[in-house]
Amino acid sequence: MSGEDFVQITSEKLSVEDVTKKVTSPTAGAISVFVGTTRDNFDGKKVVQLEYEAYKPMAEKEILKICQQVREKWKVEHIAVVHRIGIVPVTEASVIIAVSSAHRKEALEAVHYGIDALKTTVPIWKKEVYADGSNNWKENKECDWAVKG
Repeated sequence: MSGEDFVQITSEKLSVEDVTKKVTSPTAGAISVFVGTTRDNFDGKKVVQLEYEAYKPMAEKEILKICQQVREKWKVEHIAVVHRIGIVPVTEASVIIAVSSAHRKEALEAVHYGIDALKTTVPIWKKEVYADGSNNWKENKECDWAVKG
């Protein structure tokens, strides 16, 4: 099935409605959406915001590879992956993945695969900023390049 892939790394606030519109199709019976948001705590510390950095051309290229992998595994129509960089306050979205397909199973599985693959392969770095003024660059233990030990 041939469809469109929309990939964007942006410093703008993300909109679930805007991303969902990118994958809407009259022939799709399902649209599945994952929204990753900033929570206000981690390991007993109060988080006030996250800060993301990425080398956009490389990150976008890796996300497009994920879109291709999704298309090889499932019959989907459109795929949209949008990741925010810069400061992301508590409750706001840092990543939105939306997939449309004729049936729900493909869209649900594709979104699940998409976020897992993004976290393991895409070079986007996250810093947690805490209420006490301290901060910590987070190692994504799921990512392929993390030191295993």
